[in-house]
Amino acid sequence: MRIFDPHIHMTSRTTDDYQRMYAAGVRAVVEPAFWLGQPRTNVGSFLDYFDALLGWEPYRAAQYGIRHHCALALNPKEANDPRCAGVLAELPRYLLKDSVVAVGEVGYDSMTAEEEHAFEAQLALARENDLPVLVHTPHRDKVTGTRRTLDVVRAAGTPPERVLIDHLNEMTVGMVADSGCWMGFSIYPDTKMDPDRMVAVLKAYGTDRMLVNSAADWGRSDPLKTREVADVMLAAGFGEDDVDRVLWRNPVAFYRQSGRLDLETGSEAGPDYAGNTIKRG
Repeated sequence: MRIFDPHIHMTSRTTDDYQRMYAAGVRAVVEPAFWLGQPRTNVGSFLDYFDALLGWEPYRAAQYGIRHHCALALNPKEANDPRCAGVLAELPRYLLKDSVVAVGEVGYDSMTAEEEHAFEAQLALARENDLPVLVHTPHRDKVTGTRRTLDVVRAAGTPPERVLIDHLNEMTVGMVADSGCWMGFSIYPDTKMDPDRMVAVLKAYGTDRMLVNSAADWGRSDPLKTREVADVMLAAGFGEDDVDRVLWRNPVAFYRQSGRLDLETGSEAGPDYAGNTIKRG
């Protein structure tokens, strides 16, 4: 079984997680830029973070046989902080990098005017750089937030096939399915979706344009939830081809629109971190 986790925050995870993920079948990941938990107070802290997603994290993943790409953006939560607004001016030079396969996470957290401004600006950057977009839907008032998200995407003229709307559930999947956008589901131990609910959604809506992720981060989460969904799919009567479509071919098809997706293995991605402790016995 091969698994591509299209939304996972490996910056928050240990190397043991990489080992466990590889053993479970994970061979590729996309790491979107997100809120680190501790508020950032200046643009420079974002740039250091972006540099880590472009260099160190692909290198670390390669040690465990996993290809790492990223999506870069000013995340919705920190779009509300005027100290972070300058990130939008820095993004264009980062979106040129080879391992950046999307703009994201963008969208809404609290549905503020500042979030909407950042969302619209980054949709424009995605068009200018011919990149797809990964959109975060809010955890509160998700139906209203998802509906507004789709309105903004339409108004921006972004083709729906180049947009992945994430963190969906049973209440929001229908409107996104009708929109033509790709549908993303985060599988968590306690919140968001669980494997059984995910399989019920797949039975109701099919496997077309469906992506499943762990969104694993610094909170209670599990980077093996993608494999658990695959196992529950098989137990529920889905075939191996269905599993491969949802867990591999769909994320490949979405991110391949960037023209930058490279799934070759066997080489250490990123700079040569000679002398780094990752190599020490």
